[in-house]
Amino acid sequence: MSVTSERIKSSRQQKKLTQQGLADIINSSRGSVAKIETDVFTPSYAMLTLIADALDTTVDYLQGKTDSPLKTPAVDDNGDEPPLTEGQKQVAYFIDPSATPEEIEQIKKLVEIAKLSKRRL
Repeated sequence: MSVTSERIKSSRQQKKLTQQGLADIINSSRGSVAKIETDVFTPSYAMLTLIADALDTTVDYLQGKTDSPLKTPAVDDNGDEPPLTEGQKQVAYFIDPSATPEEIEQIKKLVEIAKLSKRRL
């Protein structure tokens, strides 16, 4: 097995997720997750990004480029998390005006994924 497939499986199990649970989060099938974990299928970078976000780790960790599974948080100079942009606030509000802080964090992750996708076009 490759480092990537081993780390995906190990990280998934540490998060106490089933293959179906991970598949649901990344909008894929359980079979696809199983094929990735057994090296039958090599995931695209976009798929690795989704998996890394779902497992709260980095693509570099999943690919074996680093041994640290921890994400480096985006912070500004004073150590606080950057505030939501006006556009991010509007997206969060229109999705659910009563969004909890946890839901807002998920929305922010989705926005970042969308930004990355846009840059690759």
